[in-house]
Formats: sequence, C-alpha cells, structure tokens
Amino acid sequence: MTAPLRIALPGAAGRMGRMITTLAAADDRCMIVAASDRPGSPMLGQDIGTMNQLPVSGVVVADDAAALFAAKPDVIIDFTTPAATLSLAAMAASHQVAMVVGTTGLSAEDGKQLSHLASDIPVVWCANTSVGVTLLGRLVEQVAAKLVDDWDIEIVESHHKHKIDAPSGTALALGQAAAKGRNVDLDAVMSLDRTGARQDGDIGFAVMRGGDVAGEHSVIFYGQSERLELTHRATDRVIFGRGALRAASWIAQQKAGLYAMDDVLAD
Repeated sequence: MTAPLRIALPGAAGRMGRMITTLAAADDRCMIVAASDRPGSPMLGQDIGTMNQLPVSGVVVADDAAALFAAKPDVIIDFTTPAATLSLAAMAASHQVAMVVGTTGLSAEDGKQLSHLASDIPVVWCANTSVGVTLLGRLVEQVAAKLVDDWDIEIVESHHKHKIDAPSGTALALGQAAAKGRNVDLDAVMSLDRTGARQDGDIGFAVMRGGDVAGEHSVIFYGQSERLELTHRATDRVIFGRGALRAASWIAQQKAGLYAMDDVLAD
C-alpha cells in the first residue's frame, strides 16, 4: 500500500485551512502531519481534529513555521498572505519540500521571487484551485482570440465581505487569459476605473463584495447586438479544497519548477 501524502498546513485556522483539514481527514491517501497559524491566533495549541469537530489527530496548531518542516512533510499547502507565502517558500526551498500556493494578492515582484524559489523546488501557484475555474480560463483565452474587432471584455467578480484583495486573483487570472488570447499585455489594457467612455481594446474589471459569497466570476464579451457570457459560480469552498489536495498529490511527484493548475489537469 502506498504511504499517505504527508501535508503541512500553514493558516490552519483559516477558512481554507479548516476545509483542507476536514477533506484530508476523510481521505486515506493523505494526512496532515503539521499545522501552524499566525502568532496570537486563539487556535494556537489546539488539536486540528477537535478544532474542526473531528476525532483527535495528535497534530496541534503551532505559531512557528519551523514546526511545519520538522514533521518532514511531502508538500506544503499554503493559503495565507503574500508575506507569509514568500517566507514559507524560502523555507520550503531550503528543506526541499514541494508547495501548493493558493494565496491571492501577490504582486508582480512577489511572483518573481516565487518563480526564483521554484527553481529549487516544485511549486503549483494558482489563483484558484477549482477545476471548473481552470477550464474557464482555457475557454476565455480561446474565445478572446476569436472575438477581437468590436468586442468589449468585462470581468465581473463577487466574493464575501471579508475578502481583502480586489480584483480577486481569479479575476486577474481570467484577465490574463483574455489578454493572452488577444496577444496583448494585460497591464496595458486593464481598466479598473469605470467612469467615462471605455477605450477600444480595454479589458474592464468590476468588483462586488458582500455576504458569504464563495466566489462568482463572469467574463462577458459584448458585441454589436449580441453578447457572450462565460460564468463560474462556487457555491461551497469545498471545491477549492479538493483542487488543492489534487494539486498537492500531483506536485509532490514533479521536478523543480513553477507550475499552474492547468499543468495538474493536463497530466
């Protein structure tokens, strides 16, 4: 029998940390071997099982990321903050541990640093671990390549009221897919200011925040007398957790390099 995948989980007390803990507990192909959370978290010292209304696991939430690597994990699944992600990636590189990075809000410079660290370890970096969103990105690229002249693109996204970054990482990734389809630089055509007449070729973004929306993204192609809408709606964050575990299982078997969710699905 193949040994279970050993997972270390920073941000264990967060929404995604709790979701991944619950999913891993029900899957004998993987196991959480270490967990951490931010200093001062009320969950520090608690067992991740009892914290999530599960049987006692023997894994307690630490406040030191070093504890994650002391457990000798196969992979880190990270949904924390940009600063924490880069720190963890540097530690993972020094310990030769693979990573799945689902953190959003990373800057272009953050991305460069992560890419550099991925020359030493395998890393899956994706704004959204949902299989459906990954496929949506492929469709957006294909459609954008076909609908060019006299077609405007708007990306509309909704999330819960506690989400910090805007536009979401997923919305930006969809914008990148549209820009790639049109063979243009997103930074040159990206429009966040919706006042005034739009410029031809712009890719516009609209953001909504409220309630407990898990995530909704629409890419709308406006033509003359017609429009095409491609939409993904997440009704439960469990889809992100499932995708993260799928990515973790895959990346643990790969060579050093920076990968995307597209690579996970292609294999």
